[in-house]
Order: sequence, then C-alpha cells, then structure tokens
Amino acid sequence: MEDPGHRTATDPEAVKRHHALFRTVARRKNPRLRRTDITVTDERAIKRAVKAASLGNAMEWFDFGIYSYLASTIGHVFFPSGSNTVELLSSFATFAVAFLVRPIGGMVFGPMGDKIGRKKVLALTMILMAIGTFAIGVLPSYASVGFWSPVLLIFFRLVQGFSTGGEYGGASTFIAEYAPDKRRGYFGSFLEFGTLAGYVGAAGLVTLLTALLGSHGMDSWGWRVPFLVAGPLGLVGLYLRLRLDETPAFLKLEGGENIHVAEAATGVETTAKGDLRRIFREYWPSLLLCIALVGAYNITDYMLLSYMPTYLSDELGYSDTHGLLILLGVMVFLMLIINQVGKLSDRFGRKPLLMTGMLGFLLLSLPAFLLIRDGSVPAIIVGMLMLGLSLVCMLSTMSAALPAIFPTHVRYGSLSVGYNLSASLFGGTTPLVITALISAFGTNLMPAYYAMAAALVGVIAVACMRETANKPLIGSPPSVETKEEAAELVEAQAPEPRF
Repeated sequence: MEDPGHRTATDPEAVKRHHALFRTVARRKNPRLRRTDITVTDERAIKRAVKAASLGNAMEWFDFGIYSYLASTIGHVFFPSGSNTVELLSSFATFAVAFLVRPIGGMVFGPMGDKIGRKKVLALTMILMAIGTFAIGVLPSYASVGFWSPVLLIFFRLVQGFSTGGEYGGASTFIAEYAPDKRRGYFGSFLEFGTLAGYVGAAGLVTLLTALLGSHGMDSWGWRVPFLVAGPLGLVGLYLRLRLDETPAFLKLEGGENIHVAEAATGVETTAKGDLRRIFREYWPSLLLCIALVGAYNITDYMLLSYMPTYLSDELGYSDTHGLLILLGVMVFLMLIINQVGKLSDRFGRKPLLMTGMLGFLLLSLPAFLLIRDGSVPAIIVGMLMLGLSLVCMLSTMSAALPAIFPTHVRYGSLSVGYNLSASLFGGTTPLVITALISAFGTNLMPAYYAMAAALVGVIAVACMRETANKPLIGSPPSVETKEEAAELVEAQAPEPRF
C-alpha cells in the first residue's frame, strides 16, 4: 500500500499548500514581521499598471459617454416614433439594459480574476468592450431593417454591459495591489482620471461632429464615427494590458506567501473554485457597504457626467453643443485637480474626503440646480462646478477605498459583484429614472432631489466604513516604496523583549 505521506510529498499542489501553512503557523508563533513579508514596489511597474488600467477605464467611459451624449440621436435612428419623449425614454432604456447584465459579468469575471489572475481577465474584458462598441457603429438603422435594428442595438449593449462587469473591479484591484500603502489614493485617482478622460473624449468628439455635420448629418451617419473609434482604442489598451506583470499581492497569494493562517489554509481552495457562495455568505456586510457607497457615487456621477447635457437641451431648451461645451470645461477642470485630491486622501484619510463629497451633494444639489435653471452661462458654470467639486472628492478616493474593503483572495470577485449590483440598480438607470420623474412630477428640479437622496445614503455608508488609508490591504503584506522603508517597518514592528 502506498504511504499517504509519500503521496502528499510528491503532489506539487499539496506541497505548496503544506509549506504555505507551515510558514504562516510559524509566523503566528513568532509574530515578528520579516523583510521578505513586505512588498517593495517598482515605480516603473506601478506606472505601467496605472497607465494600462486607466486607459481601459477611459475606454469604458468613452463608450458609455458616447451613448449618453448621443441619446437623442440614437432615439431618432433606432426608435423613431414621432415623439421626442418616447424616443428619449427608449434610448435611455437601452442605455440601462447594459446594466442588467453587469452583475452577471461581475459574477463571471470577478471570481475568474481571483482564480487565474487580474491581468488575463482585464485583457479579455477589453476585447469584449471594443467589439461591442465597434459593432454598434456599423449597425443598420430602423429605416433600413426595421425591428432588427433596435434588437441588434440591445444585443451589443448587453455585450458591453457583460464585459464592463469585470472592468472596474479588476482595474481598481490591479492599481490598489500595485500601489504602495502610503500612495494608494494618489495612484488610484488615475483610474478616475481615466473616467473623466473618457467622458471628455466622448463629449469633445460628439461636440465637434455636431458642430461640423449638424443634426441632419449626425442622424444620417455622423453618430457612427465615435463608436468606430473604439476599435483602435481597444487594440491599444489590449497591447498595454498584455505587457503587464501580475500584481505582487496576487503572486504572493498564489505562492502561499500570505500572513494570515485562514487564508493560507483556504485561500488556494477558494480561489480555485471562484466560490460566489462564500462571498455572499461570509462577506455580505462588506458587500452591503460596497453597494451603498457605489450606489450613492454612481447616481451622482451619472447624473452630472452622463445626464446633464440631455437635461440642459431637453428640459431647459439649450442647444446640444451648448450643454456639452459647458460640461466639457467642467470635466477638464476636474481632470486638472483629481490627482491632487487623491493625494489629500492619502494625507487625511478616505473617510473625510468621501464624507465631504457626500455632504456636498446633500447640501449643494438644490442650490446648484437652481443656478443651472437660472439660464445664464455664469450661473450654469457655478452650479455645475459646485456639483463637480463634490463629485471629485468621491472620484479621487473611491477607487482606493473600495478594494480595501475586501481581502485579497476574494477582492476581485467581491468588488466586481458589489460594484456591478449597485451600478445595475442605481447607476445606469439614473438618466431613465430622472427623465421619468420629471415627466411624472412636472418639475425640472427632480435631479437635485434624486442626488440628495443618494447622498444621504452615502453619508450613512461612509460613517459605517473603517479608515483604510496608509494601511496594508486586507490579506496582503505591507507595501512600501523603498528597501529602507521596509527595514524601518520591520524594526518598528519587532516584538518587545520578554523578561
């Protein structure tokens, strides 16, 4: 009979798990932090990771921004009914459809990212997003093929939504796991810099095309151009992502270099199975917190960056280019300051910055929309800046705060599930809900009331979260910038002598 011990010794996976458990139990008996436990980051690797993740995020929001800014045109092309309101509602309903499958995408790609690595899954989501967006640009109009035109539009919107389900969770996890603990807010803010860059690119391109081609030219063929641009952008993003190395935190988890006994004993098993049931069963409090934070953040984000041009043109009667140009200027301003605000979250903490943003929307939304409704350009700019400065406090901080809620071995999966459930329920439905509320209640101040309600939920969520700035990610070793800093950390955490 074969010796069971011999069988275990010759099984590479069993040996890996055995050694990991042995090392972590030994460290539990001797809590002194070793130099090999600490990750010393590579500045060049961090910059490559930030660039690749941010470009993917920029492409995602470029795609979604295009659809938002072309909502009226898409309504004319794919849902002609003779009623502007019906066409707009149909267009926004199709916008919201993509969010129905985002949680499914999160449940597929998130655990996959915990199983096979962040890099491979982010490359796959990039490919799918580029295909979905490019395909929309070549679809025939309703006038050409009738019923099949909106059906195909909805199908490729579902492809976009499915791929996006693995994008934000993976990109924010990727940057968070590469960044040193003391600068996670700064590097994480580049992800939302990509968000703003995507919106700016979409708004700028749509504004330029509208000015050059006019409404007739846009309805005829001009609307296709922004969607077709997604093809080459996707190839560039894919190239950058395939050149990346896997994150240090995931590599240490994969190799068993984890400082927590529970993760050493079960982390490999959980990662291999991609156990969604365990995420819902053991991490539901963190999931609820994530859903609340993301819901408040997404409603205010989509309200300002996606819906506002439609609000200015359809509800207040401005020209399409008028609203886009003002929003474009506000977003460029936010891009100039977002990384500096990210640094503030490293210095003062995530909670103070997030609370400032939530309270800003709670207290300033109504005054801001009253100014916007006033109609003069200075009043609109001031009102939108009030909302923009509140939003940038969340934009610059959320991508560092959310990954820190979950431990390494389930971070990608948990964040993807929580983020996309919330985005599906509250984010993508924002333009549709606001348009319907304005129609139902007859007041164009409904965006302000909706944002205030979301911000109130956000205030409660921020009050309930723990501070994570300048601390290691849960389940990951400390991450520093230099060997000297690692040595100081080892010395500072050495156990006191026993007498």
